[in-house]
Amino acid sequence: MRAVCCSVNSAAMSGGLSWASVPTQVNPQRFFFQKSRAIGLLHSQFCSIPSRHAHGIRAPPSLRRVHSRPCVEARVLSPAQEWVGLPAWRTNPVNELRVWGKRGPGSAREEWEFPASLAAKKSEATGEFFRLHREKLQRVEAKVEESSFGARGASLAEWGAIVLGTADPVEKAVFTHHAYRLWCNGDIPLGVAEAPDSPARPEKPELVHPWKIPPPIGTILTPSAHALHNLAHIELNAIDLAWDTVVRFSGASEELNRQFFGDFAHVADDESRHFLWCLQRLAEMGFSYGDMPAHNLLLADCEKTSGNVMARLAIIPMMQEARGLDAGPRLFDRMMGNGDTRSASITKRIAEEEVGHVAVGVTWFVDVCKRLELDPADRFQGLLKESDLELRGPFNHSARLLAGLPRDWYDSSYDPSSVPMDTSATANQLGSKVVTKSRERSMQLTEKQVLPATERQNDTESSRKKTSSRLPEVRLTSNYQNSCGYISRRFESKRSNNFILLR
Repeated sequence: MRAVCCSVNSAAMSGGLSWASVPTQVNPQRFFFQKSRAIGLLHSQFCSIPSRHAHGIRAPPSLRRVHSRPCVEARVLSPAQEWVGLPAWRTNPVNELRVWGKRGPGSAREEWEFPASLAAKKSEATGEFFRLHREKLQRVEAKVEESSFGARGASLAEWGAIVLGTADPVEKAVFTHHAYRLWCNGDIPLGVAEAPDSPARPEKPELVHPWKIPPPIGTILTPSAHALHNLAHIELNAIDLAWDTVVRFSGASEELNRQFFGDFAHVADDESRHFLWCLQRLAEMGFSYGDMPAHNLLLADCEKTSGNVMARLAIIPMMQEARGLDAGPRLFDRMMGNGDTRSASITKRIAEEEVGHVAVGVTWFVDVCKRLELDPADRFQGLLKESDLELRGPFNHSARLLAGLPRDWYDSSYDPSSVPMDTSATANQLGSKVVTKSRERSMQLTEKQVLPATERQNDTESSRKKTSSRLPEVRLTSNYQNSCGYISRRFESKRSNNFILLR
């Protein structure tokens, strides 16, 4: 998940993917993994934005026009491509397959028996441990379904604030799914809420510097469980990152379009499902989330991009989540090398679904840039320079291209003239086996399935021009009394020629 001037973990970087070309006819999910040869741990790469972006620093006075100075020396970058699976991703029914069964994900009512027997075979203690995990999950699900639950009537943004304020990881995942289901059913409006300075966290795991996270031999976990714990921590942080985007920018719904918030609530729901899969698999092996230390760096960039929607999109989904595309195949190889095919299949499925999350970031970044009459490639490069970031490989170029990220946007060593390949054509060809079904399904489904009926809004060209002046930087202040009560919110927009972070 990330970038220039970043320290690179050698374990994560070993034997990565670096392909000069991509086959033109291929199953995108199979191709995502078939080129991965080396065995490596899943570690995120991190970097720090300079201190000049600290809280309290505001942008220069607003200008009548937004200017973007060239950031790439005499070079025209390739255009981003919208992920071909995006229409189907948006219109698909809410995914209820939140238990990993014998042959893959399934519903809780059908799939609990096999993982329970798997845990019991390991040992009596592990079987009991898994039973407690299942009962807790069922208890929280029953709680949130009760009519007396205190969050009844909350809007999507208020539900997001509730999730961010929830410390228990299982509750965080269940609340996320419930909120997204309500949104898709048209039962709740978008609303407005205030995001906390930082999400609530459980007492465990202990948060330490990434360099202080022990290797498997220094913990009670097996190598596979160690890698799964790292992945679970990433997924838990990803839930909060997606909800923070929904909540923090909820006051700018007229500028951003309501589909923006629906997309990121969908991302949060996907991440909650991934997190529960990891939690379940850990329980099957007799471990739980919190059995080893973890880091808190994933949320550092969340705080640093809290005042700038363009920086948020560029740094979180397009940089952080894209790192997951790079690391996914190596983690799969790691699990297979450990002989843990069940954990490998879980990580493989998670990595495949992360393509959509990166694609959502690319799509909305390009959308905002076009409304502001800015070149997306130049703006992305500009944000990298302003944040003093440089992305370093190895990269999973095929997965990034499928998500809409052209290689010359993030790989400074890449020379497009040396590779005679049409990137736009390749992106479409990579998803050729998906796009036909996606288009057929999207044509059959109505607009009601894309957005709740109460929140539907036409995104016409005229409305884009009308609201574009308020998009670059939105500074929000609130008097947020409680997650379900009265909300008073005031926001003002500022524009600058360098898009620095406001907070």
